[in-house]
Amino acid sequence: MSDVPILVADDDSVSRTVVAAMLRKAGYQVQLASDGDQAWAALQRPTAPSIAVLDWMMPGIDGPEICKRIRQKEMASPTYIILLTSRDASADIVAGLRAGANDYVTKPPNEDELLARVSVGARVVGLQHALADRVRRLEEALSNVKQLQGLLPICSYCKRIRDDQNYWQQVESYITVHSGVQFSHSYCPDCYEQHVKPQLDALDCEIDDSDGQTRA
Repeated sequence: MSDVPILVADDDSVSRTVVAAMLRKAGYQVQLASDGDQAWAALQRPTAPSIAVLDWMMPGIDGPEICKRIRQKEMASPTYIILLTSRDASADIVAGLRAGANDYVTKPPNEDELLARVSVGARVVGLQHALADRVRRLEEALSNVKQLQGLLPICSYCKRIRDDQNYWQQVESYITVHSGVQFSHSYCPDCYEQHVKPQLDALDCEIDDSDGQTRA
């Protein structure tokens, strides 16, 4: 998942450059932002990065506030957010996670730890994208299934159904078009006795008569 795009937002140019270098070395695509306003603007774009590494304290909008705003939006695949902070007290960590962060890394970041946490984020993002794609395909499939509903004009004699274009169709043809159901034809017991059996009996009689004539 090293092709996952990542936003790195930090007002400290040295820290921003170091984090970006670590991620690029691992093969990630990195975008940079030097303050919270730039970071928030980047996360609003249709092509917003799937993962964001945000400094806690930044000019403009700080990291926890960006987390809150992101979580307030309805997104099929929410941004995976890692807070980058020098705060390591339990209360601060809890506050960041409650704001909506998925994880955190303390400054200065250890390369192995940073990449391990980003790797977890990349896996989560991959699962989210796969799930969103399956949901999208399911919705498309459901939208293509036409449901039979409302009143159906049907002929009292031949039992054909009138469609929206005022054409009359056999019942099975109409249902196949509007639901995708395929029919296999057979006979119910009543119709067999009323229609099919008399025809078979008549055919047997014809065969017997033909055999009699041949013997004569």
